[in-house]
Amino acid sequence: MTDTPDTTEARVDGRIDCHVHVFDPARFPYAADAWYTPAPSETGTPEQLGHLLDAHGVRHALLVGPNSGYGLDNRCLLDTIARHPGRYKGVAVVRNDASRTELQDLQAAGVVGVAFNVALLGVDHYRGAGPLLERLRELGLWAQVQVEGDQLCELQGLLQDSGARLLFDHGGRPRPADGLGQAGFDTLLKLADTGRAVVKLSGWAKVSQQPYPHADVRPYAQALLQAYTPQALVWASDWPFLRAPARIDYGPLLTLLAQQVPDVAARRAILWDTPRRLFGFAG
Repeated sequence: MTDTPDTTEARVDGRIDCHVHVFDPARFPYAADAWYTPAPSETGTPEQLGHLLDAHGVRHALLVGPNSGYGLDNRCLLDTIARHPGRYKGVAVVRNDASRTELQDLQAAGVVGVAFNVALLGVDHYRGAGPLLERLRELGLWAQVQVEGDQLCELQGLLQDSGARLLFDHGGRPRPADGLGQAGFDTLLKLADTGRAVVKLSGWAKVSQQPYPHADVRPYAQALLQAYTPQALVWASDWPFLRAPARIDYGPLLTLLAQQVPDVAARRAILWDTPRRLFGFAG
């Protein structure tokens, strides 16, 4: 790889955004007990998402059910998938005791995985999730895991022994002040050896202690690129940027990826080839 990024994105023929949320409170009101209710400026309707993706040449997106606003209510996500056949896949939020039938129904509706939001709900919430992970493995669904700091160390055995396919949010959310050798991030790097773990290069604003372009997280992106290779890395924006610490715009996030992954072939794999293969998107 060269040190100078080629930002001519016309050479990357297609793009897939692997972590976005949709909020449509006019059609799908927020849950009364939601842990966080998005502000009007954070709302991202399916129509707004479509316009955004079109403007940036993004053909497909992985819709992630948010704990914010909707909690366990996947109706907005499922409605968006149904109204745009082929463009979207989904990651649903379910109870730990979700049945095989419930999971199969979600799968038939375009869901490819289930969210494990450890960073929000804590490690203890998922200690008994072994049966759910087993059902995900049997159905070929992803366990999408969001951890931060060293939380992954406590869950490594459960996740590794489950045999389920693992999709890690936001680079594993390391703490830059703790350095590359921190236990949680080191555990994430080692899980690359399972051959069934994938990491999203995304959410760096949640991790970085520096303003854009977040120079303090570049070593973590490079370590993930070396351990996982572009064949097990995907990119995501995290739109519409709930509770962002500072203004975030979509275009600069694509530029940031070009800086972190300057090789065009590697970037094409991360933006298109790998997510298309892993999540079953068409052309």
